[in-house]
Amino acid sequence: MLYALVCGSPAASGVGRLVAAAQRDGWRVCVLASPSGLRFLDIPALVAQTGFPVRSEYKAPDAPDLLPQPDAIVVAPATCNTINKWAAGISDTLLLGILTEAYGRGLPIVAVPYSNRFHAAHPAFRASLDRLRDWGVRVLFGDDVCPLPLPGGAASASLPWRLALDALTPQRA
Repeated sequence: MLYALVCGSPAASGVGRLVAAAQRDGWRVCVLASPSGLRFLDIPALVAQTGFPVRSEYKAPDAPDLLPQPDAIVVAPATCNTINKWAAGISDTLLLGILTEAYGRGLPIVAVPYSNRFHAAHPAFRASLDRLRDWGVRVLFGDDVCPLPLPGGAASASLPWRLALDALTPQRA
C-alpha cells in the first residue's frame, strides 16, 4: 500500500499521474491531502481511480479506519511549511502525524519539496531537508529535479512523479 501525500500547491493537481504509475507497478494507492491541499484535487476522480476515500483529517477515535496501513509513502508536492514542521517533529495535521509515525515504523519515504524559490531559499528549509535526509528520507530536490518558480510565478507543469516512484522502488523489497 502506497500513501501519496499532497500539500497545498497547484502542483498537487497532477497526483493522479503518480497514482496511475504506481498502480501500473502493482501498488494499491491511497491519496491523503493537507487541508490546503484539498483545493487542488479532483476528489471524485481520485476516489474512482484509487477505490479509497481521500482523507485530510483525523478520523473519530471510535470510527473504523477506511484506509489500509501504508508500506511506503511519497510526499509530493511537499511544501516548505510541511517540510519544516515535519523536520521539527510537529504533528498537527493528519499528514504530519502519518509522517511522524512512518519514521517510527521504519517505512520508506520519498519527498519532493515544491514551493517558490524564495521560500526554498530560507536557511530553516535547507536545514530541514538535511535533517530529513539524515533520517533516511529520500529527498528529491533541486533544479535538476524540478525547477521552482518565483513567487507569483506559474507552477511547474508537472512534478517528477515517475522519478519519485522510481526512488521508492529500490526501498520496496
